[in-house]
This record gives sequence, C-alpha cells and structure tokens, in this order.
Amino acid sequence: MNTSEIRAVALTTLLSIAPEVEADALRGDRPLRSQVDLDSMDWLNFLLGLHEKLQVEIPEADYARLVTLDDVVAYLQRKLAAR
Repeated sequence: MNTSEIRAVALTTLLSIAPEVEADALRGDRPLRSQVDLDSMDWLNFLLGLHEKLQVEIPEADYARLVTLDDVVAYLQRKLAAR
C-alpha cells in the first residue's frame, strides 16, 4: 500500500468519525486533533478504525507519536511494510 492509499484510508476513517471535517483543508504537518477538534474518545475511535481497516496493531504506547496526519500515515506505512 502506498502513501496516497494509506492517507485515503486515514481520511475515510476520520470522516466516518467527524463527517463535518473538510478533508481538503487538513494540513498534514499540523496537529490533527486540533484541526478537527477531536476529543480523546473520537481520537481513540479514529485509531481503532485504522486498526480495523488496515489490520495494524497500534499500541497505546505509540499514541503520543501520532500527532499529525503525516505522522499517522508514516507510522502506518512503516507498520504495513514490516509485515
């Protein structure tokens, strides 16, 4: 899976939790939670959704590393490549 495909999955997952988000307006290098005003439960649902769609384990210890959309995509890409 390439970067564009992973980003598309991440955005689809995000939009399923926060349908009011304008995906085109998101900046990959800015904190995602503050851009879309996700509370901690929404953020957890986002990460669980990614886990379900991509079958990638995201340990709680890694949550703090996933700040921006670019961080999420790069993390998932590394996890998928390691399979």
